[in-house]
Amino acid sequence: MTKKEEFINLYQTNITREGGDKLLEYLDSPQSDFFTAPASTRFHGAFEGGLLEHSLNVYHCLCDYLSRDRVKNTYKLCYPDESVAICALLHDLCKVNCYVKGTRNKKDKHGVWQTVPTFEYADDMPYGHGEKSVYIISGFMRLTREEAFAIRYHMGFSGCEPQNNIGAAFEKYPLAFALSTADMEATYFLE
Repeated sequence: MTKKEEFINLYQTNITREGGDKLLEYLDSPQSDFFTAPASTRFHGAFEGGLLEHSLNVYHCLCDYLSRDRVKNTYKLCYPDESVAICALLHDLCKVNCYVKGTRNKKDKHGVWQTVPTFEYADDMPYGHGEKSVYIISGFMRLTREEAFAIRYHMGFSGCEPQNNIGAAFEKYPLAFALSTADMEATYFLE
């Protein structure tokens, strides 16, 4: 199974909310580069399909986090499969159609400058990061408040939001902390 097939299977199996089918249709249309976009310009997932791979990694990390005995029994966290899939698979929709191919100069192992392919960030809708993902998703289907906060604050304390807002969101909406943890695990341990 390809990564795209895995994504579509997870999406269709778990996300049945009204409008969800239209969002998937958009993601797989010529108007979206979701399945081929990188996840960043030079860091994690800086290759074609990196965004797709990152989204799947975050999904698997979030499922793993939420399945831990301590998380279930001590923290009492339990979320519907649909919420988990929505948050993990769609948290970075803000990156759709934001990267263009370019080049940069880099020294090779012998110290000789080489022109290498890269991606450049060119966002035509500069609406922020997490909030832009919430905005895009909300154009197709309704999010629960906890889902919206989880996606909005998935960058955790590495984002540029006021620290107090992040802490308050994590305290009030534990799924936000869980998604942030999964995003960091995927970014720093898998990618």
